[in-house]
Amino acid sequence: MAADLNTMCYFATPCHSWERGLNEHANGLIRQYLPKSTNLRMVTDEQIQEIQDRLNNRPRKVLKYRTPNEVFFAGISSGFTVALHC
Repeated sequence: MAADLNTMCYFATPCHSWERGLNEHANGLIRQYLPKSTNLRMVTDEQIQEIQDRLNNRPRKVLKYRTPNEVFFAGISSGFTVALHC
């Protein structure tokens, strides 16, 4: 897959959360809305969408205080294209 996408793959060591800093940070942001004790079967699609919208419209220092949505849509409008593979 890495060769097909002309990219490098990285696999973190299990139980080494410090190797996945961005992932752990995102989990922390989500936990502000959904504590660990939350029964995810009781969370509606609408609630998930609301959390997603709030996080994607939250200014980030790493993005020079722009929101992820601002950065993403600025890239799209400037001709940047994204290919998603599942």
